[in-house]
Amino acid sequence: MSGKYDAVLIGGGHNGLVCAYYLARAGLSVRICERREVVGGAAVTEEFHPGFRNSVASYTVSLLNPVVIRDMGLREHGLKILNRTLSNFLPTEDGRYLLIGDDLKQTQQEFRKFSTADAERLPAYYERLEAVADVLRNVSMQTPPNPKHKLSAALSAASQLFPVARGNFQLHQDILDLFAKDARSFLNAWFDSDPVKAVFGFDAVVGNYASPDTPGSAYVLLHHVFGEVNGVKGAWGHAIGGMGAITQAMRKACEAVSVEITTDAPVKSLLVDDGEAVGVLLENGEEIAAARVVSNVNPKLLYGRLTPADALDPEFKRRMDGWRSGSGTLRMNVALSELPEFTCLPGVGEHHQSGIIIAPTLDYMDRAFTDAKQYGWSRKPIVEMLIPSTVDDSLAPPGQHVASLFCQQFAPELPEGKSWADFREEVADLAIETVNDYAPNFKKSVLGRMVLTPQDLEDKFGLIGGDIMHGAMTLDQMWAARPALGHGDYRGALKRLYHCGAGAHPGGGVTGLPGRNAAREILKDARNPLAA
Repeated sequence: MSGKYDAVLIGGGHNGLVCAYYLARAGLSVRICERREVVGGAAVTEEFHPGFRNSVASYTVSLLNPVVIRDMGLREHGLKILNRTLSNFLPTEDGRYLLIGDDLKQTQQEFRKFSTADAERLPAYYERLEAVADVLRNVSMQTPPNPKHKLSAALSAASQLFPVARGNFQLHQDILDLFAKDARSFLNAWFDSDPVKAVFGFDAVVGNYASPDTPGSAYVLLHHVFGEVNGVKGAWGHAIGGMGAITQAMRKACEAVSVEITTDAPVKSLLVDDGEAVGVLLENGEEIAAARVVSNVNPKLLYGRLTPADALDPEFKRRMDGWRSGSGTLRMNVALSELPEFTCLPGVGEHHQSGIIIAPTLDYMDRAFTDAKQYGWSRKPIVEMLIPSTVDDSLAPPGQHVASLFCQQFAPELPEGKSWADFREEVADLAIETVNDYAPNFKKSVLGRMVLTPQDLEDKFGLIGGDIMHGAMTLDQMWAARPALGHGDYRGALKRLYHCGAGAHPGGGVTGLPGRNAAREILKDARNPLAA
């Protein structure tokens, strides 16, 4: 067995890198074991066609916490993020379009093309969502209470929820609506126009295998406005060099504080002794002893495949067997000979630098989900396309481009025992045809493509069911219940086992917060010899 470390981490995704950095900076000896040949998890940049590179899974920046950027010195390690001034471009079925950007007055002018009333309501909508987001940003950086420790849990919950309690009635009502309502009901109370509701409602189904009519889907809409880029709240951005630039900067930060990183090192199982995690066994047979084990993988993977079943409490195992994963995502990277020419907005413009949404109505999104439930995938899929080479010429040869296609809804598991391997090219063709309906030159401009079905996302990145969030972001799998009540404080089901990935609070997205928060609790326990 290898020499004992203070901590060994399973998985070198961005949260694992963040956690490892904070632990090592505090003086702990830390080793990361990453199954792939490169760290970064789903936040990586790869060449997918000769001369064309892209962020192959995670594809845009917004949620990465500024405290993490500052503490790790990511800018000093080469990270550069550009703001997207135009957020979204939504072509409509009747040949018109809607643009949303940072400039409120310009966005209101766009809304007036469809509804004057919607344009007038927009400032209040933004203000109310921002008020809720401010409260939840604070909660996202705290450790959820553990109900096993009743007094401390009560004090922690009171402290975290005090900003809610001291808020006015309107804040209380908005929080209740966002957590309990479906996205359609929430948006219907604000807006009249179908395109306006669609451009906002799209956020409610991103990484969410659900309809905009599914109760709780309004919260997912809110989750996507938490972010901040270069000091601008709610903004979206692009990391020069792709998402891999973030995790490569994180790797440099980790190496600067002596984190030992081992790639091509898949973990086969936890090593358990008398109810305690004492290390990991790699698939190559190497045993690594550690004072504590930190998991950066989906809880379903950790407890369903890596932890000996007889080491778990039967009730806890039952709960983890029911952990819901699967975000209904098909991910494509496409090499293009030219930019798409949209029928509704011809020519090259700023809209090519935005998130291009092919999902013109909430009804369209609902049909996509019901199709996927019945057939396995939507006959008219929801597609968000980004073309990062319009702002980053390092990704493609001169005059050519790369596009990210983030497509919903595609069932995590196909019905009747069918395999995604048998339908990969068929659904890829469907996604391209969907874009081509709005930009007729798109199909002929495709030079090459990488297609990642839900099964491919699981096989390549360990995203169970293709779930980019490491588990559904629903009320029963959030905050103190992520991944389970009694373990939302980053402490696992075994002594000296911890969670630091997106399956822990505050959940999915490239935030770094699960890693940062987990490190805080691990260091607290490390200072207490009686701690778990």
